[in-house]
Amino acid sequence: MRELLEAVADGSLSPAQAEAELNGYVTGDAGRFDAARDQRRGVPEAIFAEGKSADQIVALAETALETTDRALLTRISPPQFEALESYVDETIPDATIERRETTVRVMAPDYEPPSIDAAVGIATGGTVDGPVAAEAEAVCLDAGVTIDRVDDIGVAALSRTLDQLERLRDADVLIVAAGREGALPTVVAGLVDTPVIGVPISSGYGYAGDGEGALAGMLQSCTVLSVVNIDAGFVAGAQAVLIARTIAAARD
Repeated sequence: MRELLEAVADGSLSPAQAEAELNGYVTGDAGRFDAARDQRRGVPEAIFAEGKSADQIVALAETALETTDRALLTRISPPQFEALESYVDETIPDATIERRETTVRVMAPDYEPPSIDAAVGIATGGTVDGPVAAEAEAVCLDAGVTIDRVDDIGVAALSRTLDQLERLRDADVLIVAAGREGALPTVVAGLVDTPVIGVPISSGYGYAGDGEGALAGMLQSCTVLSVVNIDAGFVAGAQAVLIARTIAAARD
């Protein structure tokens, strides 16, 4: 405790960093940021942008960068991104911003990214699945795993799936996103000996076109796979990271 107080007094540690050390989280006007989640759970804290104001997004990102040297934001809108980008340009001009669809990573100049000796494959049935797949991809990249992403291999033309089969089999973990009836993860899981995480996507039209059809299809799969909630790219990515980390530890 005394060392923390002395560090705050001499300016080598900010009050937010000290609070994160003591409590594991930091409380601000925009809410609480779980700065210790990565150490405690093995997956990063993400800032869910949907429903938040641009000011709240900036405040939470500032806390994340101050306490963990990086920020991961999901479901971010164009106005929110513009506000975030302006904040970073003005206050941390040497920071790195990576944007994938509606998911954004911001890394401070002195951030040292981790590395995991494992590969996660990410496959999508069609272009519409891209934003959710990008969310999963950002989580995996944040953890330091190698990514091999292949898009638009839906089973409406099964040859598109089969001609990517070797790439899918090379991955240590697979995340497979699909809408409509959600058949792609089921088909892939029957062709590989790799853990498969199915992500139902809220795409399509008509009966159960909001992702319920895809979710039901994956849950009823006769091949072995795990299934996350509809559009839950972050959860799929985090689960893949936990599996990849276990595989890497076994290799070591």
